[in-house]
Amino acid sequence: MMSGLPFDLSEYRRRQEALFSGMPQDSLVIIPNNPKSVRSNDTHYRYRANSYMLYLCGWEEPDSIFTARYTEDKWVTSLFVRPRDTNSEIWEGRRLGPEGAISGWPIHESHSIVDAYGQILDAIESGLKPSLISGISPSLDELVSDFEFSRIRDPRELLDTMRTVKSEAEIELMQQAADIASSAHVKAMERSFPSIGEWQIQAIVEGHFMDSNSQWSYPSIVGGGDNATILHYSSNSEAIGDGDLVLVDAGCEVHGYASDITRTWPVNGKFSDAQKEIYNLVLKAEMAGIDACIAGSSWMSMHEASCAVLARGLVELGILDCTVSEALGKNLDGPFRNYFMHGTGHLLGLDVHDVGGGRKGDKKPGPVLKPGMVVTVEPGLYFASWRDDVEIPERYAGIGIRIEDDVLITEDGPVVLSSNCPKNVDDIESIVGISR
Repeated sequence: MMSGLPFDLSEYRRRQEALFSGMPQDSLVIIPNNPKSVRSNDTHYRYRANSYMLYLCGWEEPDSIFTARYTEDKWVTSLFVRPRDTNSEIWEGRRLGPEGAISGWPIHESHSIVDAYGQILDAIESGLKPSLISGISPSLDELVSDFEFSRIRDPRELLDTMRTVKSEAEIELMQQAADIASSAHVKAMERSFPSIGEWQIQAIVEGHFMDSNSQWSYPSIVGGGDNATILHYSSNSEAIGDGDLVLVDAGCEVHGYASDITRTWPVNGKFSDAQKEIYNLVLKAEMAGIDACIAGSSWMSMHEASCAVLARGLVELGILDCTVSEALGKNLDGPFRNYFMHGTGHLLGLDVHDVGGGRKGDKKPGPVLKPGMVVTVEPGLYFASWRDDVEIPERYAGIGIRIEDDVLITEDGPVVLSSNCPKNVDDIESIVGISR
């Protein structure tokens, strides 16, 4: 295994061969890496390579392009990368350059990025038809658009299907990411106390990510009290009062592979009766969703299972004054959705909301569950005291709860990769605050 690559070269070769087997032989596959992004003036955001680039060849440097063409009865892969430049390397770090890229990487050829557009142009003019991931490099998009093609092929049509099912090696990395994130949540529970700042919990979680040679896979959500009812809360800037819950949605990535875990706990270490009622309902719904993650089941099966539990529970608690059927609605769009506004889960992999469909709002119905897929299961209930568009029972005002796990689909049933992160009431109450 090449240092710096998380997988054997054979794994990358298998992925490339699977892609090429579905491509016409007159194709020119073009996959640019992400550009660097400016944060302010001459300060950049931390660089993260494009997931398709990581999937096909593991290359992480910016200003690079992966290409593949069929010639002399075989597919030939190439990387165009930044050339060696002593002055730039003094300031920004060492580069492998074309010489380094050709040794130990899953490609046949390497060239300077300076030569990329000329060679791509020559290939297209020779009759090859571009198969380009557009929207990443405006200049490449413009280059290809100068030619009149009936249709620009998109390799994502094949790659997205391939990426939905993980290999054993990919699952090992996702297990590592889930274990790191689970430990981070536990540390945050242990060090919680009344009046702790949301930012302090964020620091505990993300500090553990960094200490584990990882980084966050999405900006952490740490919402205390009413802030937990805001689905994409992001400021993480307020103190959490005694008696309030805190919702922490935080995951990390290992070699690009993500975890995505949400836990909710009382910062004082003790659920109130009202909090416990809602928490146990959400937990029951989550367990039902996980149990529905069976190979061969429809994508909607876990959502249907979780929604059925939530709707019944809201009726039994007196929050909804109707039948369970009425609470659910004809298309799972009944009044229970006033308190559960999002989907039950999504695919997980090199992207947190991974490719392959199935996200709420997608036009497609989502994939049939297959062994090797990894999904999240994340029902929640949110009773924002500030809402005036729906009735919020005073008993539950200010309570926001979500519980989320990462689940591997197998022939033998669901496997919870994040099982090391406690979620039962008794377990959580025994942990919160023990390391103050």
